[in-house]
Amino acid sequence: MKGFMKLGCLVAGFVLFVFGLLSGEALSQAMIQVKGSDSEVNLVQRLAEVFMKKNPDVNIAVTGGGSGTGIAALINKKTDIANSSRDLSPKEEQAAKQAGVQPFRVVFATDGISAIVHPENPIQKLTQEQLGKIFKGEIKDWKEVGRKEGKISLYGRQSNSGTYVFFRGFVVKADYSPHMKSMNGNAQIVEAIKKDKDGIGYVAVGYVVNNKGEVMPGVKIVNIAKDAQSEAFSPAIMDNVMTGKYPISRPLNQYLNGKPSGKLLDFIRFQISPEGQEIVRKQGFFPVQKNWMEFNRKQGL
Repeated sequence: MKGFMKLGCLVAGFVLFVFGLLSGEALSQAMIQVKGSDSEVNLVQRLAEVFMKKNPDVNIAVTGGGSGTGIAALINKKTDIANSSRDLSPKEEQAAKQAGVQPFRVVFATDGISAIVHPENPIQKLTQEQLGKIFKGEIKDWKEVGRKEGKISLYGRQSNSGTYVFFRGFVVKADYSPHMKSMNGNAQIVEAIKKDKDGIGYVAVGYVVNNKGEVMPGVKIVNIAKDAQSEAFSPAIMDNVMTGKYPISRPLNQYLNGKPSGKLLDFIRFQISPEGQEIVRKQGFFPVQKNWMEFNRKQGL
């Protein structure tokens, strides 16, 4: 009996020893939680993968759900970083203040929101105003913008999406058409357009363009002009977006609770470093524009 008791004690001790080692290893790993924008999720996942490979003592979990979801998680102190493809709303700023959260903004990439159609759609260009009228439902047929007759099918995002909010405010400037199909993400819009010859949708550029400026098979990007007197430009060409020739560009943001420190600061600085910006480019997005680089610098980054 004493032998069994002695053996039991040895086994228990070994289990506790192993558990202690594992617990120590887990505790030594810095955990960073990132939630939010669907437009940013693939890009940030790739940035996180490279950073973790260089920093094995850091574990970064990246999930989507939309900019609104990420911002809500930050306000509720359920995430370290909120990916957001739009600015915080006044209501969100007030909620953050009441929760004792101090939103700290970082701009880590640039996006050119792209209007996409089926490759067999002959439309080549639209003005920003025409695009807005299409999505608010004032222009309902392709013949109204110079194409042969065909009822326009609209594909957009859900209301928790930062792209939904930005595009509505910057392009549509009104409520969306009630006939717009609300899709879960950029990828779903792309797949829908591939099957709909009369469809049009809006997506983040990184979902339809690679780092060489090549548009993915199965969709076509419509060139957009600022107004009827201006030349139309494509967001597939980096210079068009970076110089403002393409009119529908935006900064891609991350929000944190106060200025970051430690491994969190290291990750933020990695994203906006030359190496991080090269990854941004390889994922089909564009580097931080000069004015936002200066913004980051003034933030102490």
